[in-house]
Amino acid sequence: MKFGYARVSTGNQDTALQMDALEAAGCERIYQETYSGKSRQRVELTRVLDILRAGDTLIVWRLDRLGRSLKDLVGIITELEQRQVGFKSLTESVDTTTAGGKLVFHLFGALAEFERSLIQERTKAGLEAARARGRKGGRPRKLTTAQIRMARAMLMDDEMTKAQVASHFGVSRPTLNKALAA
Repeated sequence: MKFGYARVSTGNQDTALQMDALEAAGCERIYQETYSGKSRQRVELTRVLDILRAGDTLIVWRLDRLGRSLKDLVGIITELEQRQVGFKSLTESVDTTTAGGKLVFHLFGALAEFERSLIQERTKAGLEAARARGRKGGRPRKLTTAQIRMARAMLMDDEMTKAQVASHFGVSRPTLNKALAA
């Protein structure tokens, strides 16, 4: 069975063009909604994905109607492929029910993986450059070196508890213990 999915981002837009194309492609049921593509949590998308069974095909007018990022697209289409559900994008001529379409999809997947690797490499290089300039990553410490020295001095008094010292500095006991151990 062929299922269609049409989406527009705002109420000012119309799904008529998508609906015509999906009907011409032979979709027996079409799910449509007005919702931003940024979110994967879309009611009609979830509904159509839940209803699809092995041998069915999900058809969209354009890839960007299904998802905004390559990562989302690859995730959704991979999920469909694992469930033996075909996928077609009418505008980009992607059709995972054919060998050529599967090749195109796998190229998309490889591009998404490449993009993730590039982001990781840039992040790592940025962190290394920051460290070379003397910057350290992570959360700032709650207690300064002077405050830790003061806390140790306060704990020398037998009547002072760790809870009281932690309260004095506005931190929790585990935070105080971690600072004292460092």
